[in-house]
Amino acid sequence: VQLQASGGGLVQVGASLRLSCVVSGGRFSNYAVGWFRQAPGKEREFVSTIDWSGGRTYYGDSVKGRFTISRDNAKKTAYLQMNTLKPEDTAVYYCAADTYGVLDGIPDPPDYDYWGQGTLVTVSS
Repeated sequence: VQLQASGGGLVQVGASLRLSCVVSGGRFSNYAVGWFRQAPGKEREFVSTIDWSGGRTYYGDSVKGRFTISRDNAKKTAYLQMNTLKPEDTAVYYCAADTYGVLDGIPDPPDYDYWGQGTLVTVSS
């Protein structure tokens, strides 16, 4: 199973970006998918996660109301729509897949079985 995150870039405060995570191999439709981010000098932070069906989602407190996670099982792709971006959103964003698929709460990073390489988001003020 391989995950390919893309869609990052340099934007100004208040702009929007949509990240994509394409999953190849395995059974994407069975997996929960999560997004994490890591800023320079900081610990990895949970951003959002979505269950196998798309019916259950969770968000980190810092992104609630601004970010939306979604998925298209036919395209084997998960998305993270990021609106009203702030400088503190600057980070490398990683997607990850949890083969369990069902969310009983926010999974811990070790619960995710596969990780992508990350895409850099820079928000300039």
